[in-house]
Amino acid sequence: MHLKRLSLTNFRNFARLDIDLPRRVILLVGNNAQGKTSILEAVYFLASFTSFQTNTDRQMVNLVEAKNPLAVARLVADYQRNKRNHHIEARLILEPTGVNGQRLRKEILLDGVKKQMNDVIGHFNAVIFVPQMSAIIEDGPDERRRYLNLALAQAVPTFAGVLSDYNQALSQRNALLKALYESGGSGDQLEVWDEALARLGAQIIQWRVEAVQQIERLAARVHNELTHGREVLRLNYQPAYDPLPPISMKLTTDTDRSALKADDIRKGFLTRLKEIRSEEIARGVTTIGPHRDELRFLANGIDLGDYGSRGQIRTTLLALKLAEVNWMKERTGEWPVILLDEVMAELDLQRRADLLKYVGESEQVFFTATDVNMFAPEFVEKAEVWKVEDGTVKKN
Repeated sequence: MHLKRLSLTNFRNFARLDIDLPRRVILLVGNNAQGKTSILEAVYFLASFTSFQTNTDRQMVNLVEAKNPLAVARLVADYQRNKRNHHIEARLILEPTGVNGQRLRKEILLDGVKKQMNDVIGHFNAVIFVPQMSAIIEDGPDERRRYLNLALAQAVPTFAGVLSDYNQALSQRNALLKALYESGGSGDQLEVWDEALARLGAQIIQWRVEAVQQIERLAARVHNELTHGREVLRLNYQPAYDPLPPISMKLTTDTDRSALKADDIRKGFLTRLKEIRSEEIARGVTTIGPHRDELRFLANGIDLGDYGSRGQIRTTLLALKLAEVNWMKERTGEWPVILLDEVMAELDLQRRADLLKYVGESEQVFFTATDVNMFAPEFVEKAEVWKVEDGTVKKN
């Protein structure tokens, strides 16, 4: 995967940016709040159509432009995938609605043709690593589900669509459960949504099982090297509906979880929904399914989310992200573009050297830093160094 050109219009503090990008390491250097992270955000948005900095897409529209009744931010990229050139464009459109109101609408174009977002996710691949991603380990299970979902959406072409359909079915089922609790009625009305939830949820569970197994295999190897054999990393996937209790992705297990069939999961899921129907009507909410799955990270059997030190969490995240890069390469046949935001400041000298060694195998890597001296001189000599200042980019 080679990002050849990036153009931004009214995106964050960039009124206009057009840059050609080499197939090598690129160091974006500058003070804070100059636009370095925004460039990474733009690249990652074109891969996932979500931001790692905000949950509100309208915040990505340039502040000056956003004051207009109709405001448009454009992110455009030319890239090469499987030796073929492609063109992708995302438009964030703030348009008038109601009295003095605005709503945001997204438009996605691939090779000049408008597409549904779920049909384009994964066509361009990128892996992002930012310090605040410690939330994957330290915060609630929703952060870990989001991590899995974003990774799978890029690696499995149909995942985003299935997840969207699952969430719609879940919303409809929850609305019906609430209505049955408040007004009564036959629980048989739930059957159509039970079928949809079980069918879609089974596929998501199967994909997550496979992904966790594969990522753990890669992450454990990297983690072993980073800790010089002192720690063993395990990923423990805990599905809210457990089709084969207990599912525990451990290095010592000999169970081949890839043999778990989606149809078998579906049948068991459907049976379980019927068994707990009265309980769910009484609670007015769906209590099992992928929307409540959990993923835990363990080092030498210790749950890092509860007891991990700052150093252990940083090392685990680094191993996880490097594993994600290699996993995506295995799944798609292409190296994803790697985006690393201010990570060198978070690592000691040995971890910095380890990181530079690992990313050297990939095709294109973006680093941001306030000080180029965080990198070894021989590494800097081989890289492209660009100065980012007040929404402009200049080659050093």
